Amino acid sequence: MPKNKKPVPRKSAAVSAAEADTDALAQALADLALEVAEGEDADPEGAAAKEEELLVAIRKALRKKRDEVLYGAIELARFTDPEACRLLRAHVGEQSATLRFRREGEDEFEIDAFMIPLFVRSTGGLVSQDIFPDDEAYEALAASFTACELESPQAKVALVRHAYDLAEADHIGYSTLQELLREAAASLSSKKPVAAPLLEASIRGWTGERFAPDETAMELRFLFGFALKRADDPFYAVPKNEIDADVYFADRMRRYRAWTERVAPLVRRCLARDPESISVDFLYQDLFHGAKEQGVAELALLGTLTEINSLLAAKELAADRVRAVVAPQDAGEHIELRVNLYALDGGPPWGGTVKAVDLAADLGAEVDELCDALGSIGIDDVSTADGFDREGHPEGAQPYSPA
Repeated sequence: MPKNKKPVPRKSAAVSAAEADTDALAQALADLALEVAEGEDADPEGAAAKEEELLVAIRKALRKKRDEVLYGAIELARFTDPEACRLLRAHVGEQSATLRFRREGEDEFEIDAFMIPLFVRSTGGLVSQDIFPDDEAYEALAASFTACELESPQAKVALVRHAYDLAEADHIGYSTLQELLREAAASLSSKKPVAAPLLEASIRGWTGERFAPDETAMELRFLFGFALKRADDPFYAVPKNEIDADVYFADRMRRYRAWTERVAPLVRRCLARDPESISVDFLYQDLFHGAKEQGVAELALLGTLTEINSLLAAKELAADRVRAVVAPQDAGEHIELRVNLYALDGGPPWGGTVKAVDLAADLGAEVDELCDALGSIGIDDVSTADGFDREGHPEGAQPYSPA
């Protein structure tokens, strides 16, 4: 006699209601982001009011630790409107990485969580046990953020004594980052040492690729820190005039580049017992999620260039002896940019590769970035196209000219 099948557990009414509430809140956030994106040109005042409503809703979700609402809204927007998704993701990232607070009888303060992506090249890869072995180098690096005016001279900066890998950064969700900000604010505001259990728990250990002792390694790591300052500190006030704002950001970029040159030896001392055995390239300092996205994007681009260089090496061809054509193609839940390589005198493609692109990405910017990167490895003949036919020939190809 056959056994009865085990019944499928039914969801309780409370669970179903919670899921429905999550879906409704996520949809409302996605709809608000779309209204803001569509109204910025047609109705700037209305869009500004809707944007403030959106920020209030995001902060409310963060306070209630409703990450599922925030991630769900971004996912909905990704399949609705690319511009709305970029706007929503940027606002959620910014709000989760900043926290304003005021204690009784005190001025309002703000604390930010920032990261700096690093690409570290070595032989054999970094050794986690050898990270931050030099007390003097660590203290000088932490002090450099205010000394070199990346942060206000009046700010208090705490640099985590760890180089996070991508998996560790990915484990820090939006509301978790808010909790880390509260913990860091308590520590930076106290005259006595304060325990930081959440921060300690965020250091989970590296889980990435292992390298042979003689293998050339290139690894993405992040410096992670917090900056506490008065909310009205003029150092951070961006001028309203567009020209003055451009000058402000250009000056900040100049200071950052000068900082990277000054602290590069310190960073090498913090990442290896033999600093001369590694080299470090810096990406730009940004709030937590923006820095992570920047690192992931650069890692993907470097992977694409590595594949192309491998194709050239296999054919024993110099980069200036080929023609490259870049075109988008549909890949279901994302878009791909395909690079086909051709002989200079024509004919079918003899090789190529693809780079995945998020549906919410600015496709024009992605094409420009890839074409510029191809030029950086020596491919001078680069074109863009609308697509490729079945034989791989470009359709609507035009020579690429940098803006």
